[in-house]
Amino acid sequence: MKDPTIPTPKERKKIMFYDSEDRQTKLKIRCMHDEISQSQFFRMMVTGYIENDEMICSFLDKCKQRYKLQGQQKRKKINQAQDAARKTIQKFGLDTEEVESIFDIIEMETQI
Repeated sequence: MKDPTIPTPKERKKIMFYDSEDRQTKLKIRCMHDEISQSQFFRMMVTGYIENDEMICSFLDKCKQRYKLQGQQKRKKINQAQDAARKTIQKFGLDTEEVESIFDIIEMETQI
């Protein structure tokens, strides 16, 4: 069965970073346990991050706080902006495809 998360060869970009051998081994074991590849895991996580999945955003906020990657004020400002965006989407009943469509229309209008 073809993996639906894999982009076409023309669309692919390599994402690479370094970590310890121990963490890579633990990741590989967890992925094997969940019957997914490491690539599938990372593509799913990136998708959740891009789509502002609440659970992923909450986890990232906790990590930013734990590792002191952002100040409290900056995190608060980001969270408020995300909450406002969610409320706007709910208020107007917009889904992802509709928002993309709106951006496509704006792009076409501004290129003329």
